[in-house]
Amino acid sequence: MDGFLLVDKAGGMTSHDVVAKIRRRLGTKKVGHAGTLDPMATGVLVLGIGNATRLLQYVVDGQKAYHATIRLGAATITDDVEGEVVFTAEPTLLAAATDEKIRATLATMVGDILQRPSSVSAIKVDGKTAHQRVRDGEVVELAARPVHVEEIGIHAITRGDDWIEIEVSVRCSAGTYIRAIARDLGEALDVGGHLTMLRRTLVSPFELSECAPWEDAELISTASGIAKILPTRTLDAEELNEISFGRTIDANESERVTAALTQAGEFAALLENRELGKKKFATPTLVAVKG
Repeated sequence: MDGFLLVDKAGGMTSHDVVAKIRRRLGTKKVGHAGTLDPMATGVLVLGIGNATRLLQYVVDGQKAYHATIRLGAATITDDVEGEVVFTAEPTLLAAATDEKIRATLATMVGDILQRPSSVSAIKVDGKTAHQRVRDGEVVELAARPVHVEEIGIHAITRGDDWIEIEVSVRCSAGTYIRAIARDLGEALDVGGHLTMLRRTLVSPFELSECAPWEDAELISTASGIAKILPTRTLDAEELNEISFGRTIDANESERVTAALTQAGEFAALLENRELGKKKFATPTLVAVKG
């Protein structure tokens, strides 16, 4: 059983919870996911089944999109609504955080930026995830890293007596933390900030409209899924036989890693152009067919 499942993850479940449920549902241990979603977060979770698990790296690196609600007025240890509140802003500070300042500050977070990941991320520190270290009572502050934020759209700004909520949409590179945007906005305005809602709407090229709850998600063939991500090439019988033994064939037209398909449209291998002598050949790097 090989292919991709496009799941609309519900709140209250970890990504690992979904993987475990799909393993039981499909009766296979070979299940992985492309990009962790926190328990409070919902939306697109791409799963690889069987040989597609080894292709998830090409999904993880794609662009992401989110819909989120940022609440200003308090900071939490987890940078989201589920964490302990560690700072509450005075009303005068909230009043000074005008709509214009909010918009201007968010604008500084668009483009190529250095972002400090949330301390409760899945990043490992000396073999242990940061979020587990925080749960164990450790103080964790991760180093800033380069990310690209293509766009932050502001859809609404709502004010209460002791809070401000901003509804935003974000398009960004892999490795960008929306909780960190909420935290940094709050810190820049001296009022504290955290997420109250996060929904992932895109793990490029897979959109939320293609997803279903884990119980109902239908298996997409490996070939259909990888064809949305990488250039493809259909092999004839002789070429298929050659790569099944790990031998090279004529070079791909594209210089990118290319997905090789059988005449029947099934996934056969990944091919990468390499120079051997003075000529380029396509070399199989992941072979799903056997000689």
